[in-house]
Amino acid sequence: MAKSRTLYICNQCGAEFSQWFGKCSACNSWDSLIEQVSGPVTTNNRLGLLNQEWRKDGGRSPTQSGQPRAAITLDAISDQAVLRMDSGYSELDRVLGGGIVQGSLVLIGGEPGIGKSTLLLQMANQLSQNHAVLYVSAEESGQQVKLRAARLGVGEEEEEEEKPKLKHGFDAVIEPKPKSKKGEKLEEPQSKFFLLPETDLEEILRELEALKPRLAVIDSIQTIYFPSLSSAPGSVAQVRECTSALMQVAKRENITLFIVGHVTKDGSLAGPRVLEHLVDTVLYFEGDRFASHRLLRSMKNRFGATHEIGVFEMVAQGLAEVPNPSELFLGNRDEKVSGTCTIVACEGTRPIVVELQALVSPTSYGSPRRATTGVDNNRLLQILAVLEKRVGIPLSKLDTYVASAGGLGVEEPAADLGIAVSVVASFRDRLVDPRTVIIGEVGLGGQVRAVSQLELRLKEAAKLGFKRAIVPKGQSLPDLGLTIIPVGRVLDAIVSAIPVQPPSEGSPESELELDELDL
Repeated sequence: MAKSRTLYICNQCGAEFSQWFGKCSACNSWDSLIEQVSGPVTTNNRLGLLNQEWRKDGGRSPTQSGQPRAAITLDAISDQAVLRMDSGYSELDRVLGGGIVQGSLVLIGGEPGIGKSTLLLQMANQLSQNHAVLYVSAEESGQQVKLRAARLGVGEEEEEEEKPKLKHGFDAVIEPKPKSKKGEKLEEPQSKFFLLPETDLEEILRELEALKPRLAVIDSIQTIYFPSLSSAPGSVAQVRECTSALMQVAKRENITLFIVGHVTKDGSLAGPRVLEHLVDTVLYFEGDRFASHRLLRSMKNRFGATHEIGVFEMVAQGLAEVPNPSELFLGNRDEKVSGTCTIVACEGTRPIVVELQALVSPTSYGSPRRATTGVDNNRLLQILAVLEKRVGIPLSKLDTYVASAGGLGVEEPAADLGIAVSVVASFRDRLVDPRTVIIGEVGLGGQVRAVSQLELRLKEAAKLGFKRAIVPKGQSLPDLGLTIIPVGRVLDAIVSAIPVQPPSEGSPESELELDELDL
């Protein structure tokens, strides 16, 4: 009788090892190997391949090579339009590439309590008006899901619309529908939202085969288990096998599947990396627990652009869409504060106007502090070095703090010039024109480099009422109603953005004027 063996599987990349190591040699991750006992190893398939038993099904021999056995050309495949469904939320449709693709697998992850289940429950309620929807709750009981649905107002709007009103606004009395007599066919239920509190994968697959819903939600994949495997739910083998089985049923029955995944301490999706390779779309729910807005970002999408974002706001009735996120991340332009400027960041194909804030103050310690919120700290250090070396602003003995309004993560290089201008404005205690947007990448030589999607950024700025734009030199732009100021160096952008004015009260008098700075 063959014996079972012990394997050590990396929960990051799925690599298998016969003994435990502190570091995975495949993905270089530390302390990621998990022990798993596998069944007896059979060698029938391997011996069959070596003995060329696979040729018994009528395959051609190597002497008749050059002719395909089952492969076809691209011209032989018929063209079919990608069918998409409206999710009921335009922000979610944007992230998915224009709607929900039928038969696709979508993996959504995020911190606990960020709103993953809330969004999927609201989406399932919207789609259940026209299609059958199955919501598999593996973490909550049916009563808990019903309480959450009542809090979110799921199903209340339809009842209010169907209830007629009298002339003076009072509710009309509706006569009860007669019950069906014996032998008559019962009417189908009006609600097409079905709930299944279950953790057994086999029961879930049977329900999918029987109901054949248009959309199914699995909440969550780490709590579902396959009884044939001896490992615990949430292990690498369980997550891989459960996802693979669900994918096969979804593709065969053309069921759109939304899978909720847990995240680790560092924010990445828990489980093997193969989980992200199996699905068609990977979405991340981001947001600060102290803020009300939530960002839904696409990290992988086989049917649309990646790095698209959808903006939601957490309210009492659940998640509400934010149609114009620029107003959310744009500060009060009527309040004049030194060290602030406005940039236009691009997340996928969506431009967002963001306000950057900088604070420069004398340090109280031997080494100055550099802290950021929403901005890459290494990027800030590089920009500070350019300002000191190429522009001549002494920042080596000053604390520097940079933040984006609303905590939005701005990591693209197009925000470099805005960071540099805001730091200089705080250092000089000057005001930047609130009707000016600043766009550009800063090179190590002090030059301003071109950025992508510049026309799209300027259209968003013009729509919000901005009058001037400082952009990199050398890019041809149409007339958008903005005063375009092309610059080639960081110093030129600083002079154009910060007007020469007397220092405000409390600013140091020993600072040099901007026109005296030289490269």
